[in-house]
Formats: sequence, structure tokens, C-alpha cells
Amino acid sequence: MGGCIFCKIAAGEVPATVVKRADGIMAFKDLNPQAPTHLLVIPTDHLASLNDAKDPQLLGRLLAFARDLARDTGIAERGYRVVVNTNPDGGQTVFHLHLHLLGGRPMTWPPG
Repeated sequence: MGGCIFCKIAAGEVPATVVKRADGIMAFKDLNPQAPTHLLVIPTDHLASLNDAKDPQLLGRLLAFARDLARDTGIAERGYRVVVNTNPDGGQTVFHLHLHLLGGRPMTWPPG
């Protein structure tokens, strides 16, 4: 998708601090981190939101990728949060499906 910033990051057209890339999924550091560890996990092909996801295997791979990143970054044992914001009322501001992996501090509830 031409104007999508995450598509441009996936294509290497916009710089990002990429942490991991494999099997059509990538993770990079959030520019406005809300926790000591705040990574964004995206499918490299454009998908606007969770509502548009039709492939259950892709969704499972995204979650497994986030879990593996939590282990790789050392936040798995103490705990972490995976967040998917969907559409404006859900807090989604970039309309490319993405998971927020947050950790490195205690998470509070409700989140917002």
C-alpha cells in the first residue's frame, strides 16, 4: 500500500531499528516507547487491521513471533504484554496490522 509507513519500513524505504525478520513477519523498535521494551510486530504484506485478517495461521505466527521476541529480549520470565489496537476507537493510528510487545516494567490495569 503506497502511503503506509509500515509497508515502507518493511520494504526498507523508511529507516527503523529492525530487531528481527523472518517468514513474512518483522519486528522493530517503537519510536515512542511506552515501556523499556516496546517493539512492533508486523506482517510484511499490508493488512489494514485485525478485522481484515483472514488467515488464522498468520495470526498464530504473529503471536509466536512476539513470544519468541519476548524470550530473545529477556522479558519473558518476568512478564510482558501483547496489544493489538483495532480501528480508531481501539486506539489504532497506523492502519497496518501490528502487535505491540511491551515489557521491562510492571504493567497496570486497566491499560487505558
